[in-house]
Amino acid sequence: MDTHSTPKAPVTLLGLGDMGTALARAWLAAGHPLTIWNRTPEKAGPLAREGARTVATAAEAVASATGPVVLCLLDDASVDEALDGTDLNGKDVVNLTTNTPAHARQRAHWAEERGARLLDGGIMAVPPMIGRPETGGYILYSGDHALFARHRAALEAPAGAKFVGEDPGHAALHDIALLSAMTGMFAGITHAFALMGPEKDLDQARFATLLAEWLGAMSGAAHGIAAQLSSDNFTEGVTSSLAMMTAANDTLLATAQDQSVDARLLTPYMELMHQRVAQGHGDEGLAGTVGLLRNE
Repeated sequence: MDTHSTPKAPVTLLGLGDMGTALARAWLAAGHPLTIWNRTPEKAGPLAREGARTVATAAEAVASATGPVVLCLLDDASVDEALDGTDLNGKDVVNLTTNTPAHARQRAHWAEERGARLLDGGIMAVPPMIGRPETGGYILYSGDHALFARHRAALEAPAGAKFVGEDPGHAALHDIALLSAMTGMFAGITHAFALMGPEKDLDQARFATLLAEWLGAMSGAAHGIAAQLSSDNFTEGVTSSLAMMTAANDTLLATAQDQSVDARLLTPYMELMHQRVAQGHGDEGLAGTVGLLRNE
């Protein structure tokens, strides 16, 4: 045993759903002393046998905390309910409960009024990715940077920790923006498989490989859009103009009709592209459609 090793910081965790349980196991595996509380005490049993300390109430968990108090609860109302009447003065709170940017900012003000310091977080992972750095999962954090730096070692135990700004709402904003992009990608994947469906002699697994490779290759377009938005030059580096893409849209829609596939997952974005071209911007890339969504 290395008698000179630095003791790991203690962590207090409120909430033992699937994600909370995964976080708990990651902290235990990394050697952090862990105190846990859950509204349904039975969920704490397996973790107690793995070394976690259980307490009967959220107030008791917070009162005994000497390190970060991590919240991984169902929703914002659950946070209010769990911490109602709890003394938070002097505590460091890390809220990983999924939230909107506005609610995150309100929660930061709420914590400040109670003498607590708060980091808001957005988990960009599913439970099986927690504690497994090779999967690429990470957690976004925003708020007090000094607080993030103080607890960074503990925060990095379950997944990579990325600080995205002093504004308490920025972790939630990044979280929702990334999930929104994922949702759009899933829509495209769904449409693609619908097109392939009637062709009974096609290998769906082989197509999935091609699809994943193609989407990975095209994901770099995000950097081009970011550069255009930063420079306010929407023709910078354009290789496929809106005029070219809107012309190709007719083929996409005709094929969907031929394959008896509803094109509703594609047409809203196609309409934005056509609108931008009609405004005289056919030589641009996709960045101009961002302003249309923002009514600019």
